[in-house]
Amino acid sequence: MKLLLFAGPSVVVLIIFLLLLRYGVASHIRFERVRAGVETVVYEEGQGDYRKSGELMDSVYEKLIETESIETYRGFGVFYDNPKNVPVDKLRYEAGCILDGPSEATIKRLKTNFKVKNLKEGQCITTEFPFKGKLSIVLGTLRVYPALSRYIREHNLPEAGPIMEIYDVPGEKIVYRKYLE
Repeated sequence: MKLLLFAGPSVVVLIIFLLLLRYGVASHIRFERVRAGVETVVYEEGQGDYRKSGELMDSVYEKLIETESIETYRGFGVFYDNPKNVPVDKLRYEAGCILDGPSEATIKRLKTNFKVKNLKEGQCITTEFPFKGKLSIVLGTLRVYPALSRYIREHNLPEAGPIMEIYDVPGEKIVYRKYLE
């Protein structure tokens, strides 16, 4: 009986620990400077709590499937304001889907019902984090953003500028981009 009292909680703790490892709690965060951009995105603009960006992203994804029969595998959010400096109700963002190599005809057709643009190419700091589900998003936010702030301070880089999160479903990763220009 004493063995069960000890083993039960130990098993639960072990399972929780293994789940946290799977969702990225111990992932190494390494930043690099790269030139990125030039993706074609379908998006909507949002204002308010950044946690609502996922709903907007899902909405764009569902509309693309329902109205255009286009399935995408990478969602994104671009976050323009620092929530430490801007009231929650004033936070600005864009959320939607990244299209893989759309034809000019597809882009023209999409522009009749959606906001579509090509992201500008630019210098950015980037890192990747495992994407296994919603818990990965929370853990990524808790781990990546403080590390990014430290990196920016240590390298005397500008704090201003948008941050993009790309949810790469087949790649099972979240790509974080902090634009420098």
